Amino acid sequence: MTDQTCPAGFGRRSFVKATALASGALALRAGTTPAAARTGRPRAVIPFHGPHQAGIVTPAQGYASFVSLAVTVPDRAELAKLLRELTARIRFLTAGGTPPADVPGSPPNDSGTLGPVVPADGLTVTVGAGATLFDRRYGLAGVQPVRLSQMRAFRGDRLRAGELHGDLSLQLCADSRDVVSHALRDLGRRTRGRLQPVWRIDGQLNPARPDGAQRNVMGFKDGIANPDPTSARELDRLVWVQPGGGEPAWAEGGSYQVLRTVRVLCEAWEDVPLDRQERLIGRRRDSGAPLDGTTETDLPDYAKDPTGAVTPLDSHIRLANPRTPETDDSRVLRRGYSYDRGLDGDGRLDAGLAFCCYQQDLVRQFEAVQRRLEGEPLGDFLVCTGGGYFFALPGVKDEEDWLGRGMLSG
Repeated sequence: MTDQTCPAGFGRRSFVKATALASGALALRAGTTPAAARTGRPRAVIPFHGPHQAGIVTPAQGYASFVSLAVTVPDRAELAKLLRELTARIRFLTAGGTPPADVPGSPPNDSGTLGPVVPADGLTVTVGAGATLFDRRYGLAGVQPVRLSQMRAFRGDRLRAGELHGDLSLQLCADSRDVVSHALRDLGRRTRGRLQPVWRIDGQLNPARPDGAQRNVMGFKDGIANPDPTSARELDRLVWVQPGGGEPAWAEGGSYQVLRTVRVLCEAWEDVPLDRQERLIGRRRDSGAPLDGTTETDLPDYAKDPTGAVTPLDSHIRLANPRTPETDDSRVLRRGYSYDRGLDGDGRLDAGLAFCCYQQDLVRQFEAVQRRLEGEPLGDFLVCTGGGYFFALPGVKDEEDWLGRGMLSG
């Protein structure tokens, strides 16, 4: 939680090893109430073309799947073909429409799970590249984003080998669960034998209760503070890769993506007195207000509380975002979802946050926040089990363009 910041599909392997994404920050981004919940009507089409991929600053939809994939094509030419075909299919799915007519005697062109016409329903599919895609297989080592690496373990993490990293990431979001599942199944069918699932986790946004920001599985409001996704200046400073800075030219307009799973130890958390819960987090549970405020939108004033008498110095929100000039450029754009995977082998709840965030620099931003959070008292109730770092590719400019074109044209 930072305060700033299998349905069938994808080929022959199931995703029972679903993993995750989340940060030592259990919070959902501000302003992420699903559009369908706000208006009573699902969104139609989120534009696919543009300098940046959709699904990053897009107001978060109600449902999401995060998937890590291994690329198994033999050479660079086949990788380019794969990305062109993946782009074309995402373009169709996010626009919606009627699938081509079936050929008699052949398998149907569409699974039919959404009926004869595929609705867009606010679908976005965001594609990221992991550090392993830039190994020797495809001759891409010389164009790897300079700040891209494999995610390391932080203090308190219990990372599972089968739930880490990947050559590609897919973030699928829509206003309906079945639209997300249909897209995942469709893309899996069309890339079978070329993309191999590694891990997956599904999430949802909880409705605001009674109003304002939604609540996480700990019962606290989340997503109260985040950079303004409508401010071009903020996004250029904190989210999008800019010209220069040592990055390869093709990476301009992309963004670094962090995926992690934070499991909440719900049974232990429920045994903690409410006043201690509030001091661990730094907010009131009922209203979401900071401990020195009255409403959830009030900004905490740490300058008036230098010793932590009101908001403890080691509270989650104070560590994650100290609100100082020196830490202002470490903020990230969060896009997290709550998850619930039922019970583990010991009969305990396996629920928490499928965390996703975007930033311009992994070390300056996400890792700086994580270093401040390492050893926080709230960490006794949070366990990160998997995830990875990826580079969200720049957007697709027009019908002739495709995801990763600049990366592969050098």
